[in-house]
Amino acid sequence: MPSTPHIAAIGTAVPAHDIHASFVDWASTRLPEREARLFQRMAARGGIAHRWSVLPAEHGSPVGAGGFYAVEPHPGTAARMALYARAAPALALEAIARLAEQVRLDGITHLVVASCTGFVAPGIDQIVARALGLSGGVERTLIGFMGCYAAVAALRTARHIVRSERAARVLVVTVELSTLHLQADRTLEPLLAMLQFGDGAAAALVTATPAGLAIGRPFSATLPGSAEAIRWDITDRGFAMHLSGEVPGRIGAALRDPALVDAITGGTTADRWAVHAGGRSILDAVESALALPPAALADSRAVLAANGNMSSATLMFVLARILAGAPVRHGIALAFGPGLAAEGFSFASAA
Repeated sequence: MPSTPHIAAIGTAVPAHDIHASFVDWASTRLPEREARLFQRMAARGGIAHRWSVLPAEHGSPVGAGGFYAVEPHPGTAARMALYARAAPALALEAIARLAEQVRLDGITHLVVASCTGFVAPGIDQIVARALGLSGGVERTLIGFMGCYAAVAALRTARHIVRSERAARVLVVTVELSTLHLQADRTLEPLLAMLQFGDGAAAALVTATPAGLAIGRPFSATLPGSAEAIRWDITDRGFAMHLSGEVPGRIGAALRDPALVDAITGGTTADRWAVHAGGRSILDAVESALALPPAALADSRAVLAANGNMSSATLMFVLARILAGAPVRHGIALAFGPGLAAEGFSFASAA
């Protein structure tokens, strides 16, 4: 019988440079007066207090004098990827260090890394493995460009490994540097999309040892007619994020379909929810459509407030909060991303 995989612990890390307020000020100057007022109202209601960036803090704001985005045209994709190659592994290693404060990381057999905000070869998986002194025989998997639900794919991959190899010790890492992709836009919807994103990394250890959170049944679903609602376009000036204002409404409508709800919940009532904090309106849509009590998404809202949307790392931050809280009888992890797709899995505290 396959072993039950468990998330033993999760370590998280964010950079030290808070760029949220400076971005709001910068974006407001790029819009006509009426739209600027609307942007500021939506920013105030967005549920985000801080977003962190790897961009150098010595110049204050990245869009201020001397900052990375001080002059238009902004740096090209090559310059952004050069920064990613240095900063992404460093932030990932910070998260792994926080994980190592909680559990032993000796005997790692597999390394699964998810990231969609940059490319480098040798990959982050190899850079991290070398920095940790892992054996060259460690099996590595790199999950790229899946967006906000990539943490689900990474943890699901770890689950499959542990179910097939009981002795496996899988290190799962998610790292995203979304702030490397600021776009010099002057229209409301793209600026509201950029308002959501920050940088962050998380690391988890997945094994068959019954401790932490047991990873249960995974699920996947694609929302029909929504392929263009969330996408990244690779441009000469970084990765341009397209996040349609229709996304919350489409998610809400989809979650009113009993068949989809049954696929997500497995027909049981969840006592904890780990929903990717993609934005306040997305969390509101999930809460409303599933008729959840106000406290159900408290962990997700707390992560959103403290860090913004860190793409694939976000769900891991939410799970880290749940690990530190009360025991879970039946939990559901749920994330949305390009496609428009919904991915997730059930979880419960170790017996």
